Amino acid sequence: MDLERRNEELEELYLLERCFPEAEKLKQETRLLSQWKHYIQCDGSPDPSVAQEMNTFISLWKEKTNETFEEVIEKSKVVLNLIEKLKFILLETPPCDLQDKNIIQYQESILQLQELLHLKFSVATEILLRQASTLADLDSGNMEKVIKDENVTLYVWANLKKNPRHRSVRFSETQIGFEIPRILATSDIAVRLLHTHYDHVSALHPVSTPSKEHTSAVTELVKDDVKNVEKAISKEVEEESKQQERGSHLIQEEKIKVEEEQGDIEVKMSSAEEESEAIKYEREMKVLSEIVSAAQLLLVENSSEKPDFFEDNVVDLCQFTTLGGVYHLDILELPPQCKPVMGWMIVEILKEGLQKYTYPPETTEDFETENAFPPIEVTLEVHENVIFFEDPVVVRWDAEGKHWRTDGISNVSYKPKERLVTFSLDTFGPVTLIQDAHINMPYQSWELRPLDVNKVLLTVTTVFTEIQIQIKENLCMLSSIKLKDKKHISILEGTWMTPIPFIIALKEAGLNIFPTRHSHFYVVINNKVPLVEVKAYRQMALLSSAFAFGWSKWNLLCNSTKVVFKVREHLTEECTENPNWALLMFSGDRAQRLKIKEESEAFSEALKEETEFHSTLYHMVKDFASEEAMEKVRSSNCQFVNSVCHMLLSTRLLSYS
Repeated sequence: MDLERRNEELEELYLLERCFPEAEKLKQETRLLSQWKHYIQCDGSPDPSVAQEMNTFISLWKEKTNETFEEVIEKSKVVLNLIEKLKFILLETPPCDLQDKNIIQYQESILQLQELLHLKFSVATEILLRQASTLADLDSGNMEKVIKDENVTLYVWANLKKNPRHRSVRFSETQIGFEIPRILATSDIAVRLLHTHYDHVSALHPVSTPSKEHTSAVTELVKDDVKNVEKAISKEVEEESKQQERGSHLIQEEKIKVEEEQGDIEVKMSSAEEESEAIKYEREMKVLSEIVSAAQLLLVENSSEKPDFFEDNVVDLCQFTTLGGVYHLDILELPPQCKPVMGWMIVEILKEGLQKYTYPPETTEDFETENAFPPIEVTLEVHENVIFFEDPVVVRWDAEGKHWRTDGISNVSYKPKERLVTFSLDTFGPVTLIQDAHINMPYQSWELRPLDVNKVLLTVTTVFTEIQIQIKENLCMLSSIKLKDKKHISILEGTWMTPIPFIIALKEAGLNIFPTRHSHFYVVINNKVPLVEVKAYRQMALLSSAFAFGWSKWNLLCNSTKVVFKVREHLTEECTENPNWALLMFSGDRAQRLKIKEESEAFSEALKEETEFHSTLYHMVKDFASEEAMEKVRSSNCQFVNSVCHMLLSTRLLSYS
């Protein structure tokens, strides 16, 4: 392959890949528009990116007292929205644009909001428990209350009668409850289960940032380009002013030619302005292109160090993921009750607030029997929108060590049809359910095929499920899920979201097909060189509006510097019925069509007859594609191409299948 043709192909690819910086520019404009809309809305909610506004919001809410549980739930919607926005800022902003001080500021705001929200729920629980005697059930004499919302569910039981025979607590119309020991059945206690459908207990995930060398290289390039833009603009301004001076002299000397000279000056000035704008735009695109490339490469980089966990019972959150939120289990001391006195309600308010009841007590010398403090049996309901492919593992939070642990929990049983998990707990505290984060990895196969103009379907098949994702413009949607060849209905189906919120939503639903930089430590993978992967995904995305791509078994047999996959032109549904796949091998800077087929008995890198090497996938498929297909590729929407590329980078199909 001659050098001249190689340069021509790379130049054409460069022009086609302009869609990535153009999409990033649109994202930046969308972010600015979002800030402006928030500013003109004036709805009282703070801008999460402005520290002063966040501090004011937190301080004002701290000062507000005597809020009921329902009022806190209503306020929590605003708080959870702010936390979500802050997390999205950290995830969606290109790493080069994120300064360390901003990362610290946003994470501190998230932690402050999480802590304050939990405190408010505790205070609201105390206010509710003060009224326990007035809310007592007529049959049992004890208080039972359930408050449900989209983000939080509260179950609270107050032991007013202290009947030693009443040891089974079941909340009405549910199977959720506790089996409490005799000592608790005769004590002034309340039992609270606060199920938050989110996890504010686990530590925040660290923000991925490029290596110092990578960052400094990109930063220097950005600085140089900015300087060049400034120089080019100042040079144009100088030329314009000289032209204006020259024009004024001509007007004074030869008044007859005034109109002609003015016309010349206007033409020169307008052409200079156009040239200046063109230079400025080119520089901006180049800077954005470098920023996008750095961010894309970061998505496929593998960590060189495995997280260290020194104890056997500590949960590694790089290997496992919490699902369905957190169940805050607490045994509380019953606060003084409201008493009616001459038409007034009088209540003693304890200065120290709501207190936890220590079970088992720190000293057990006063108690005769050895088994006076047996583990407490708990039955919980698994969140309806979460999928567990295996029986969930119950873990408890260690507040001292700041991690989840598997010890202190026994007799775990799970009823998948009823979605009920029962277990015995030594001591109360936050518990959650975990699943192997890589249960659907490696993938068994995958396919990416066009559906319509700027619309594709990505199908990923794993041991347990088949997930179909539709992508159009800058949006993604869960199209369908199959579990054991049966269609499963998910709340996410039919909901269009931008890529990052969509990926988070799938992960939270238990549908994790998105490896992290640590995943290669837990999954046996066919690891490919990051730069080769990025180039392949970028060019596959460029071609995705007219070509279908699919998994090939030969990708496992070629080395880490090359990828192999199937490709075919796909303009109508007839293509699906009679697929005529070609096998392509790509090394990042060289593409070729292989002689072998998917059904062949042995792998060979031999070139197919009457084909030749190319520098890009685009020019490789151009050899056997129709003009209609290539025209469709050239007219693809930049946001659509960028979204397809982001999904390919996030699933890493070429390394994880």
